Amino acid sequence: MTIQKIGVCGAGMMGSEIALVFALADRKVRLMDTDKAFVDKAMKKLESTLDSGIGRGFYTEADKPRALANIETSTDVSSFGDVDMVIEAVTEDQAVKAKVYKDLDAVLKPNAIIASNTSSISISVLASNFSEARQKNFLGLHFFSPVTRMKLVEVISGFDSDPEVVKAATQACEDVGKSPIQVKDVVGFAVNRILFAMWDEAIRLVEEGACTPEDIDTGCRLGLGHPVGPFELMDNITLDLTLKVSQILEDAYGDRMHTRPTIKQLHAAGRLGRRYGRGWYRYDDKGKRVG
Repeated sequence: MTIQKIGVCGAGMMGSEIALVFALADRKVRLMDTDKAFVDKAMKKLESTLDSGIGRGFYTEADKPRALANIETSTDVSSFGDVDMVIEAVTEDQAVKAKVYKDLDAVLKPNAIIASNTSSISISVLASNFSEARQKNFLGLHFFSPVTRMKLVEVISGFDSDPEVVKAATQACEDVGKSPIQVKDVVGFAVNRILFAMWDEAIRLVEEGACTPEDIDTGCRLGLGHPVGPFELMDNITLDLTLKVSQILEDAYGDRMHTRPTIKQLHAAGRLGRRYGRGWYRYDDKGKRVG
């Protein structure tokens, strides 16, 4: 299977950067979301990402116009009728994804590969939203944020995923510079199960008054070699997504993955992370930490 034309459904932080990594590798990409203003905002953010990367030596001056020229935008799922693979990157909500899949089922060509960027929901369960003939073409491709920097992709096969489809999707990730690993279809897959178990203990330490979030973040950076600490990372990905994934894991594994009460409190208080001005830490209007 040859994958040259990519569709990305969802123009949020994850979807837009997934589109960018394929565009930088000279794949033709169609980035779709239902709100044109949201898509336009995503494209401006990608320009900023490229400019920042040029300044730091990640990209060349020639990369920006080439990558942006490889990305088309759309507000209609029907625009995916000619793509070889579509990657769904909408919110981590099973009902929202199910609606997207019903729409995709009606417009994709018969042999199109369909991948979800879900970070926690069972691929076999998600596949059930497609007609039976399409379920063999469905799998999980879990990219990590920021997609332009993180090389890992978890490749997850569902009950009926065709091995040739999995092989082609894995190769497509390798071709754009990613390092895929194969993971069985278990809720939370591999990395998030490890990550949330660590976060659970980190939050317990704060709740017990043993450490501050800042001290734990420093300890994880300097003692464990992590690029950012757990509380910084939660603020970066938002406490909204953190809570959603945590509750999915708790539903699947019970007290092994219990959602900490402080996460629920922060979420209820609207302290959702860096882009909202406050999470575990405070941020200015440019997203710079101020306390």
